[in-house]
Amino acid sequence: MKGIENLELLPEPNDPHILSAIDPSAVGFQDSWRAEVTGWAPLDAIPMPRLRRRRVLATNGAVFAILVIILLVVWNSGLLFLELSPPKSEWANEQSQFNDFSEFDLTGSGVKVCMVDTGIDLSNPAFSEVDVTFKDMIGSSNAPIDYGFISHGTLMAGILVSGNHQLGIAPNISLAMVAALGADENDLNSGSEQTVANAIQWCQDVFQADIISLSLGGEQNIEMQTEGASVSAVRRAVDSGIFVVAAAGNDGGGSDDGLVSVPGNVPRVITVGASTQEQTVWVNSSAGSQVMPDGTLRQNPHLKPEVIAPGVGIISTGLGDSWYSSSGTSDSTVFVTGALSLLLEAFPEYKPTSSSNGECIDLVKSSLRNSSLKYEDSVEHDDHWGYGQLQAWDWYQDLATQTSPC
Repeated sequence: MKGIENLELLPEPNDPHILSAIDPSAVGFQDSWRAEVTGWAPLDAIPMPRLRRRRVLATNGAVFAILVIILLVVWNSGLLFLELSPPKSEWANEQSQFNDFSEFDLTGSGVKVCMVDTGIDLSNPAFSEVDVTFKDMIGSSNAPIDYGFISHGTLMAGILVSGNHQLGIAPNISLAMVAALGADENDLNSGSEQTVANAIQWCQDVFQADIISLSLGGEQNIEMQTEGASVSAVRRAVDSGIFVVAAAGNDGGGSDDGLVSVPGNVPRVITVGASTQEQTVWVNSSAGSQVMPDGTLRQNPHLKPEVIAPGVGIISTGLGDSWYSSSGTSDSTVFVTGALSLLLEAFPEYKPTSSSNGECIDLVKSSLRNSSLKYEDSVEHDDHWGYGQLQAWDWYQDLATQTSPC
């Protein structure tokens, strides 16, 4: 009974069903006297064993054992786990104005995008409807594979074409993925410049891309007398009217050398820095210099970087049915690639042709310059945030007003 669980129980000598509660501290004290006054003499009055307490413990043990068995069965069946939805980064789409395209049927259809990265792993269900042209320049795999640390290429592709959860920006593009980078001994994604150059040339000559997306970059060496292989390949592509979008680099902050990554330094490339959810420049986003290696000044609309886009805490496709969070100008690059894919679907006259010479790129970049959200109205361009933050809908509207042929 509640309230007497700490008392000892003494049965009456004539009726053991009648119990008297006594203080446990009195047990064993003056047993003979207690036997006399309680009627137990000549026997000593001994409190009864606490059988009820033992039965309760035994019952609890049995219940516990049953619960353990049930939990093991449920564990093995997989029913124990609750399906908690992974996070999203919808703020990035909203911040870049992609939500403003909701009433338009623009999905990137008819636009050919070639990504040069670590490859792609198609095991994520978000890629179940995605048809990828795959080229392996690291190994000899005919099937899509990702050689990167934390599946970098898979992450980048998901930002563009994911079919569920965190939906891709332009899911109906024709996508090619060239595996040209792989994880090194320091868990960094790297590759030879010549391999990257070969990949860019494949995107142009074999896949015949409208856009080449480069979420990669190397360090500029302004003392070089000749340009590197990747720069030459990119220059050839943009001079043929193919849009190239490249990462500005992640060496911002105190270690920033003041130069965007190679091949983002090529004038006609759209070079992209990273912004945060708070609409500030990401601390690690690389700054650019407006002085060319030969000492000449860069001209509009080719000041570096050209634009910043969301690049911190971006949710995208991982291996299997997983979703990863990623930060860097690599992510930002794909946001601009996605916006450009929608624009080229809407305005196919800007897509490269056999007679293109890069003038359409200049016009589209001028429109990007006009439409970007400036952090300070009085500053046309900043070495960190470029012409401003990507505003995809404003870019679309500005391009729609252009009448000059290219």
